[in-house]
Amino acid sequence: MFDKLKQVNELRKMRSQAMALQKELEKIRESEERNGMKVVVTGDQKVAYIEINGEERKELVELINDAMKKVQKEAAKKMMEMGGGLSGLLGKM
Repeated sequence: MFDKLKQVNELRKMRSQAMALQKELEKIRESEERNGMKVVVTGDQKVAYIEINGEERKELVELINDAMKKVQKEAAKKMMEMGGGLSGLLGKM
């Protein structure tokens, strides 16, 4: 009983740490400019801004970020199938 409670508390602590890390990663911003194009990405692997020939391209930002979400979900699914993921790191509860 106490083992389960300890595991739940550890999961809460890890979740809190992960959320804090996520917020810090969102603050990191890098930009590149080349041939009339500019892109800004964040540390949490999202495209924040795209500009082509002086015109902001919000629809392209959304398209890329949607595709990234899909591929991240598929990658997580594959990791779970191969015994990885959070359960693989923590062991069976």
